[in-house]
Amino acid sequence: MGSAAELAAAALMMLGFPCLMLAALVPSIPAFAAAAAVTYLADHYLHRKGSYLINRLSKVRAGLSIRFLIRQLLLILLLARLSLADNLIYYGAIACFIAFYGLQAPHGALTTMIRNRRRMPVATRNVDLASRIRIPDAPPRVLLHRAAEKMLHLDLAAVVGILTGAALESAAVGYAGIGVTLVLSTLYVLALVPCVRGRKTPPNAEKVLDAVDDWLREYRPETVLYFSGSKDSAYQVNMWLETMEQLDTRPLIILRERAILNNLAPTTVPVICVPGGVHLMNMDLSTVRVALYAANVGKNIHMLRVPTMKHVFIGHGDSDKLASVNPFSKVYDEVWTAGRAGRDRYAIADVGVRDEDIVEVGRPQLAPIRTWQGVPGDRMPTILYAPTWEGWDDNPGNTSILLAGENIVKKLVTADPAVRVLYKPHPFTGTRSPQAKAAHQRITALVEKAAAERAADARFTVDTAAQTQARAELARIEARLAELSGGTEKGDEAEATRDGLIDVARHEEIARLRAEWNAAYWRSFPDWEHRVITGSEPRLYDCFNVSDAMVSDISSVVSDFIASGKPYAVTDSAELGVEEFKRQNTAVRAAVILSNGAAELDALLDAVRNPAADPLAEDRRELKRYLLGPDEPKSIDQFNTAVAQLALKAETRNLGQESRITVGGPDVELADALPGQRTSTTGDTDGIAAG
Repeated sequence: MGSAAELAAAALMMLGFPCLMLAALVPSIPAFAAAAAVTYLADHYLHRKGSYLINRLSKVRAGLSIRFLIRQLLLILLLARLSLADNLIYYGAIACFIAFYGLQAPHGALTTMIRNRRRMPVATRNVDLASRIRIPDAPPRVLLHRAAEKMLHLDLAAVVGILTGAALESAAVGYAGIGVTLVLSTLYVLALVPCVRGRKTPPNAEKVLDAVDDWLREYRPETVLYFSGSKDSAYQVNMWLETMEQLDTRPLIILRERAILNNLAPTTVPVICVPGGVHLMNMDLSTVRVALYAANVGKNIHMLRVPTMKHVFIGHGDSDKLASVNPFSKVYDEVWTAGRAGRDRYAIADVGVRDEDIVEVGRPQLAPIRTWQGVPGDRMPTILYAPTWEGWDDNPGNTSILLAGENIVKKLVTADPAVRVLYKPHPFTGTRSPQAKAAHQRITALVEKAAAERAADARFTVDTAAQTQARAELARIEARLAELSGGTEKGDEAEATRDGLIDVARHEEIARLRAEWNAAYWRSFPDWEHRVITGSEPRLYDCFNVSDAMVSDISSVVSDFIASGKPYAVTDSAELGVEEFKRQNTAVRAAVILSNGAAELDALLDAVRNPAADPLAEDRRELKRYLLGPDEPKSIDQFNTAVAQLALKAETRNLGQESRITVGGPDVELADALPGQRTSTTGDTDGIAAG
């Protein structure tokens, strides 16, 4: 529904219109001017914020144009109630608003034409199209960004002029305002006209697709990561970017939605976004031997129909969720899992995925997580509390925040011997449930109060010089990151495609600076200070690495933390009981299971303080191997080996097909199956049959 400020702005705007009508009927020029100012300012604020409420208003017939039209009609009513119906200013106002709305049509048509003509059939990153086709600069941002809102707000000069003229009984003032509005509106329309000329628009779809094919023939991609989904699912492809950068073969990422491309993290891997199914199937992907799929979605069929490559489901997480054993997975040549647990999961589910088609490759994404070596003697143990959010329903097992969170934090901050607490809630916490939001706020207050009390305790000393130096380093790094990240936004999709070649040196420097920032962040405050950590930095894995144990809920956070080998506890918020909780959730089989009262936390703290007496240490090692596979060879090496072996299978299959055709075997028609064959681009672009 938007923030409280957005709700207040929307309420003011909608209340402003009845006030406008009342002021027009009274009539009162000052009251009308005040109410009009409120509606203008509230409308502008909501647009500047990109508020969700703006879209909702259009659904209830209170869209942008309607709101401006009502305000103008009420101004005409005000003039009539002021007995100015026989005055030239009255007729001038009517003529002005009719002409003003007459200019909306060419303005809307031109902005739509410009956007459509500059929309490419494909959008790319790290693909050199600029040397193959001419892509002109985008029109000035000021012309197209929120164009409809800007055009309509040009009536402000006329409204102010007419109100002032009515108050002063001066038609000249009113006509001056009318003239300003009409001149500016006309100039706006005229400024858009040059942007629809031939030299200002990119080449047609056929030329762009030919340029992409030309690049593909030169680059010769071998392994493709294919992804389709909503803008909120971009994290599912982002988690594989670093792995793709480390492949031994030439990688390529193919996306199907522009929203995903806009939310894609920076990468050095070439990226092609192809919204149209026909365009995708006409692309020359004849050198690709392995296609990787991170999600089970309908548009996968557009790539799955190509027999010259082998298709692999790699997913976007390895857990006990039903999505991890989707029956759709049997359409792939292979399914890759992190460890033995994934293989067993498919066997138990019995959804048609054969055991011989499952390959265990580990999880390359977990490489940044460091293995625990115990707590150094000169440092206080650090316990990370990383609960998940409340979810979309009120299942008590979703999160520990509601029933156990305060108990957990109270026991940790009062532990003896003392420990440090890091509280890193899920970013969605409190977005749906007011109760979860309130619990989060109480937990935050507990942590911050305990931190303040510890800071005031003379037993805890501070190295002021070291912290000052670390903070200065943080400021330096942040300034440099801002400098490197600035100026990278392009005018529109076509310009971003033309200039979307990543600066590898800049990319590497940003990665190095982020690592330096993380190290400086942890040095910028004492290693005994309790901390609430929100936002994207420091990242969750960075919190893993500075912690000695974790308390969490059933989520992928637990599965990832297991890679560290550190002690961990999971809260049975639904109170299933220890045995049933472990039976239902593989990832908690080596965890300390907490009740909502958190009385069992002592067992976790004892394991941290005395690793030699940790009763679950061997269970954690076995569970890690079971869930994530062996430590050696490294997961990325396992992944590269699996890619190479599958590519060999694809090449063997293709050579066999060529051999059959060469020796005059069965009459096999591959024209509809092989990529790179141009077909008509008319008709349905997404509903392509698999046959």
